[in-house]
Amino acid sequence: MTTWDKSKLPSRHVSIGPERAPHRSYYYAMGMTAEEIAAPLVGVATCWNEAAPCNIALSRQAQSAKKGVREAGASPREFTTITVTDGIAMGHQGMKSSLVSRDVIADSIELTMRGHCYDAMVGLAGCDKSLPGVMMAMVRLNVPSVFMYGGSIMPGHHHGRDVTVVDVFEAVGKHAAGMMSDEELFELEQHACPGAGACGGQFTANTMACISEVIGLALPNSAGAPAPDEERDVWALQSGRAVVNLLRLGIRPRDIVTRKSLENAAIIVGATGGSTNAGLHLPAIAHEAGIDFPLEEVARIMKATPHIADLKPGGNYVAYDVFKIGGVPVIIKALLDGGLLHGDCITATGKTLAENHKDVVFPTDQDVVRPVSNPISKMGGVVGLKGNLAPEGAIVKIAGMAKLRFEGTALCFDSEEDAFAAVDARAYKAGDIIIIRYEGPKGGPGMREMLSTTSAIYGQGMGESVALITDGRFSGATRGFCIGHVGPEAAVGGPIALLKNGDKIIIDAEAGTIDVALSDEELAARRAAWTPRTTNYNSGVLWKYAQTVGNARGGAVTHPGAAAETHVYADI
Repeated sequence: MTTWDKSKLPSRHVSIGPERAPHRSYYYAMGMTAEEIAAPLVGVATCWNEAAPCNIALSRQAQSAKKGVREAGASPREFTTITVTDGIAMGHQGMKSSLVSRDVIADSIELTMRGHCYDAMVGLAGCDKSLPGVMMAMVRLNVPSVFMYGGSIMPGHHHGRDVTVVDVFEAVGKHAAGMMSDEELFELEQHACPGAGACGGQFTANTMACISEVIGLALPNSAGAPAPDEERDVWALQSGRAVVNLLRLGIRPRDIVTRKSLENAAIIVGATGGSTNAGLHLPAIAHEAGIDFPLEEVARIMKATPHIADLKPGGNYVAYDVFKIGGVPVIIKALLDGGLLHGDCITATGKTLAENHKDVVFPTDQDVVRPVSNPISKMGGVVGLKGNLAPEGAIVKIAGMAKLRFEGTALCFDSEEDAFAAVDARAYKAGDIIIIRYEGPKGGPGMREMLSTTSAIYGQGMGESVALITDGRFSGATRGFCIGHVGPEAAVGGPIALLKNGDKIIIDAEAGTIDVALSDEELAARRAAWTPRTTNYNSGVLWKYAQTVGNARGGAVTHPGAAAETHVYADI
């Protein structure tokens, strides 16, 4: 092994000097040699569990990452953290845990790294909130870090066509409408998800995976291979080697996550019609670096970016199709060639984004990803909205939508359960704008996703006939005129709390506006009569989250961030 100077590395506190003999005795107990203890200690963090297919391949990939760390001359120390998987948590009270888990993941990684004084980190994540949670921890700790996505699921096959879990969610609506039998639904649910990996469309996991490459925290092309593919183990090995190289070079996450690389991240979301949840996670990652990058700025960049990747839920292809044509580097190459990305940003390779992709050849014999000169739409697939109904902003995915303006009347519900029950009973009509409120970060608490409700609407064939507005969130798999992240949220008296059934609402995604046809005087009168609501979550982690969480505009963060730091963990 290489001889390392650990005088400025965190692990000196647990491995160097006679006073650390008790600490070293623990490492000997785990089979480590004196040389391994004297080397840098690299945390290999995974979100492995048996909760869902997103996570079950991560333990296997971690072993390859550890091998890469060892080969490069450092000592890997594997640990795990939690995940809450949205596909399982969706449509019931369990979804309140989902967004909260992002911050618990970041916090638990920070505590493990701090407590054991690890010098660097490889992080492997597979499900929606685990990807940003791991990236947030990397930027917060600011030790050399490499991120790796666990990979997407292969498409399922049913009656001669590719299917995903979203088809199952929408089938629930068809079933409720009498358009699908019990037997057909049972058959579909058995074929939609054929094995390990995260949801295959350009939903939150694959959106954040694209971000991991373009922002520079992941190695180029590491996000592409499906979870079962042995190529993932090769990328895990390379990620382990790469983190030790970053340690030698002294390149840290905050050298990589800059204002320009965050702009690159927003650009790839707009270009791929990615998840609206990026509007939460990018401000949160920026917050860990002390960079102000709020929802409206993220949305402005997304909207200004041509939509070039034809991906589900608004398009025709899934992540596996991107992999087959060359992976995320093909999307990045198209955006670089179109002059849309900052190519001079440093990355986990130690080289710039442009250097990493200079030899990538954009394939012309495919229609999954288009060149910037021939986009699906000149407007990005995700846009922001503002108006008297959302003074702090809101967000909507428009990829695949033909109609960008909607006028209708409010049909108000104070929880997702009430709204879903009404949809399930078809107690709504064309022209309604379904309002689901008190589901924001504080009010939920936990800012639930509404995929069960939106999918049921589509399954009933009403996706183009109604709109939905919430202070909660939407799955990256949601499609249709569904506006989320409305702020201020209902729990703090935002305008969404003041709506009544029948209020006229105008949504214009092209103009970027969302307004209710009420005068300032009427809104003020309603606000004066409004009283805050209570929840049943008055202890435990959801209570704790509600006390600390900020607004959706800033990423629903739970601590002051790097702007308030007086020390950085990497420099202890």
